[in-house]
Amino acid sequence: MLKQIDTETTMTTDRKTHWEHIYQTRDAEAVSWFQPTPALSLALIQQCDLAPDHTILDVGGGASTLVDHLIQAGYQAITVLDIAQQALEIAQQRLGKAAEQVQWLVADATDFQLAHQVHLWHDRAVFHFLTQAHDRHAYIGNLKKTLLPGGHLIIAAFAPEGPKQCSNLDIVQYDSRKISLELGHAFELQQTRQEIHTTPAGAEQAFNYFLFRYTPAL
Repeated sequence: MLKQIDTETTMTTDRKTHWEHIYQTRDAEAVSWFQPTPALSLALIQQCDLAPDHTILDVGGGASTLVDHLIQAGYQAITVLDIAQQALEIAQQRLGKAAEQVQWLVADATDFQLAHQVHLWHDRAVFHFLTQAHDRHAYIGNLKKTLLPGGHLIIAAFAPEGPKQCSNLDIVQYDSRKISLELGHAFELQQTRQEIHTTPAGAEQAFNYFLFRYTPAL
């Protein structure tokens, strides 16, 4: 039986409905954000120098193939969170028996609780969709509660020269200064990398990837 958690969270209904509909009506390999191999995420994760039993949370992981590569790399404590159950089911079906090695969490990134803290919080999907300040504050509150002191944060977001919308939704574009101001002094920026992502339809999208270390004041 898969280790899937059904949480009694107060989700934003419109947000959940939107993403459930996307994954119910579109091929997961045809959506604009699909990557066969999430190479830059994997390269930044490798820099975090995690042990195999260190805890990893992929926020908005959905049907992403990142979890496949993390399992292949030998990581043993992976949680994938997504607001859309349909997206997680796609990943589970793709992984087959290997899906039993993963904890699957159906929840909104602004309102959830894990039973454990994590060494790495990875997000290539969620933060740039949070256009309201109260949602960003809730997200960052969960981030600080969930990430271990000394742990790493990887966030990928549309760059200032990238799209202004995705999946018919407005987004917030980030450079290193803007995201550092949003997250606050507890997060020490270690690296910024840019990626020009080519969508399955052939369009190019500019992303910035940010690697932070969480260093809360003692």
